[in-house]
Amino acid sequence: MTQINALTADSSVTEALLPLASEGGAHDSLNAYAIGGGALAGLLLLLWITTRLNRDR
Repeated sequence: MTQINALTADSSVTEALLPLASEGGAHDSLNAYAIGGGALAGLLLLLWITTRLNRDR
């Protein structure tokens, strides 16, 4: 019985989210190069911090 209720809840959630997903497209303010560059800079910073703290050679 709970499995039937779960299926009903999932379909209602799907029906509610479908119009939001179909409006589609990326937001105009998102820039892939800026996000990628920021992620790269963050990872390089973490790598630098890790190598500075790893002084047990």
